[in-house]
Amino acid sequence: MNHIHKVRLLSILSIILLLSIACGLILFALKQNINLFYTPSELNQITLHKNQVIRIGGYVKMHSVQYDETAHHVLFVVTDRKHELMIDYDGVLPNLFREGQTVVVTGTLKNQKTLYASQVLAKHDEKYMPKVLADQLKGKK
Repeated sequence: MNHIHKVRLLSILSIILLLSIACGLILFALKQNINLFYTPSELNQITLHKNQVIRIGGYVKMHSVQYDETAHHVLFVVTDRKHELMIDYDGVLPNLFREGQTVVVTGTLKNQKTLYASQVLAKHDEKYMPKVLADQLKGKK
């Protein structure tokens, strides 16, 4: 191997090493954001920094929704049917929000049992089908 070949080989190996390090750092930085949300059960197993914004997903527990007199501030419980978490939200809830429905809540933890929510997203029922499509499948027009 002459000097030119050694320089090319060293350059290629250096580039591969730098790209590997960059990919590793990116994956490490995104490690916390890989999950769309945590369930209340998973929340007990992770370590959070103070005022860290997190997403919690689960079902709105039946008979847990409590509105104040202005209906702008609401308390409700999100559960994964094993553990529960109280959600404290000040804002307008989405139209699909109701007890028994799946929600994803973004906010910060006040303590292990209460989350101050900044955003509430209601997920539609996975069995949902538009009426037109349901009629077509049943043979109606």
